[in-house]
Amino acid sequence: MASGSWTLEIESSVEASRLFKAAVLDWHSLAPKIAPEIVVSGAVIEGEGSVGAVRQLNFSPALPFGYVKERLDFVDMDKFECKQTLVEGGHIGSKLETATSHFKFQPAAGGGCVLKVVTTYKLLPGAEDDQGETMKSKETVTGIIKAAEAYLLAHPDAYL
Repeated sequence: MASGSWTLEIESSVEASRLFKAAVLDWHSLAPKIAPEIVVSGAVIEGEGSVGAVRQLNFSPALPFGYVKERLDFVDMDKFECKQTLVEGGHIGSKLETATSHFKFQPAAGGGCVLKVVTTYKLLPGAEDDQGETMKSKETVTGIIKAAEAYLLAHPDAYL
């Protein structure tokens, strides 16, 4: 079984605390409002949103799979950092055995932030590491962050 990883950095003009809350912690609630063409619905289905909680995001036919379930493994509200594991849906069971993403929003000069994402995964036997899939994943994460950023810029009192 092959393992792999990818990294991504995204700059934003929005403060780290607000973008962290909107784009990561509350994405299951915000996404259906601002990206309904992709995310049809989302909810925390186990726990209360803290470490160990599982949320489900349900997608439109725009994506090649109908849903994902993600477990929050670690969160540091002061450092705007979290780690989550894909536990069901997506490519789990078809291409991937495991997939984990670590998000860290670092405050930047001028009030914005830089998001650093590291995703690691283990492929199922016989599955090939597809660079096209990696590019799609990076584009999806970038799209999520930029959609949340646009929402926060348009709603300066949201997620304070």
